[in-house]
Amino acid sequence: MPLHEAPHRAAGGRLSVNPFYGPANPLGDMAEAPPTHRLPDQPMAPATAHQLVRDELMLDGNARLNLATFVTTWMEPEAGVLMAECRDKNMIDKDEYPRTAELERRCVAMLADLWKAPDPATAVGCSTTGSSEACMLAGMALKRRWAKRNADRYPGARPNLVMGVNVQVCWEKFCNFWEVEARLVPMEGERFHLDPQAAAELCDENTIGVVGILGSTFDGSYEPIADLCAALDAVQERTGLDVPVHVDGASGAMVAPFLDEDLVWDFRLPRVASINTSGHKYGLVYPGVGWALWRDAEALPEELVFRVNYLGGDMPTFALNFSRPGAQVVAQYYTFLRLGRDGYRAVQQAARDVATGLAGRVEALGDFHLLTRGDELPVFAFTTAPDVKAYDVFDVSRRLRESGWLVPAYTFPPNREDLSVLRVVCRNGFSADLAELLAQDLERLLPDLRRQPRPLTEDKGAATSFHH
Repeated sequence: MPLHEAPHRAAGGRLSVNPFYGPANPLGDMAEAPPTHRLPDQPMAPATAHQLVRDELMLDGNARLNLATFVTTWMEPEAGVLMAECRDKNMIDKDEYPRTAELERRCVAMLADLWKAPDPATAVGCSTTGSSEACMLAGMALKRRWAKRNADRYPGARPNLVMGVNVQVCWEKFCNFWEVEARLVPMEGERFHLDPQAAAELCDENTIGVVGILGSTFDGSYEPIADLCAALDAVQERTGLDVPVHVDGASGAMVAPFLDEDLVWDFRLPRVASINTSGHKYGLVYPGVGWALWRDAEALPEELVFRVNYLGGDMPTFALNFSRPGAQVVAQYYTFLRLGRDGYRAVQQAARDVATGLAGRVEALGDFHLLTRGDELPVFAFTTAPDVKAYDVFDVSRRLRESGWLVPAYTFPPNREDLSVLRVVCRNGFSADLAELLAQDLERLLPDLRRQPRPLTEDKGAATSFHH
């Protein structure tokens, strides 16, 4: 059975069909409705199958109005054409598709240069299906390097990974799957991400690394990577422990290089061993591509790289997946080529301007308190003001959904479970005009919300519309 829950439908159900979906004779191919949970006995016309699927998908939310997701929801038509032309190319088969492989290599080199690798020519990297796979690969490299340094104690000793409680769920999965203890720094007061000193205090001889987040999904804020590295430098001076840092730049690694050039967070810091990003977030590509880079070959143990030759040639590969389409990698190269540094800077600045402007509009309504203002990631989080008692953030999220807006409401993790917020992600394609419409819809809802006798959402867990 699938892991997600779907609306209940009897296993023997059938799709309803319209005679007009058939060929010239509208009754010819539509004598029997196809089943929903087993293969139909007979084929049907492609136009009929297309229409049946399309009808069901109409009930999905509008991706452009989904302000919960960081994932790209709009690309130029030319990028869509390129992706369609490359969807049959297997990214893993570098011998059969050498030019696609070359475009991947160029993307890695461009990112190494963007992230200030000491020698971009020697930086090691690969494409992935997204940030989650990239994080898994980076974590595997950290664990293997630690195990080699501690061969006399491992596998008896249990490795640990230090990170803020605000990390994306993929890091919890990594620790679970690869049997690593997760040491989480909780939130405290108005600090909603990792504290460098608290992280350093959790490190010991079994720490494989510390994860710093350049752009927390909870509120859009950058974690202080340079301060984290400085705290770990002090640990090394005091104890001799050399703890590497991985920067999870799922979103910020494609924002900070263009808008925050003076911020030192990348390979300029010697302690940063690896960085990942999502090409399909602020890399501006449709879903299905991420990137993982290591500062040099020493940071990625050679034994983790597999070499396969049954597809032709000798192909090194470091991935959890094997076959996957080359279309997204080609689209990433297209976007790099199309925009360049100045183009990326303009796109990301526009997104930040929309975020800060909309945050100001929300604050001016008087009913809300801003946690962040969209001046790091183009993302901001806000909650209801202390004197607002008639409704809560879950009510706001539910009412906005009536107008088509998907704005997540959720509760923060330890030690701020008392705090529930709304979060708005401003991506390329979410224009100032759309932001104005959202602000108008929110303002229009307030009189009704203020008249409520109390917050109407009973089950806050069920109401949470986004899970990290």
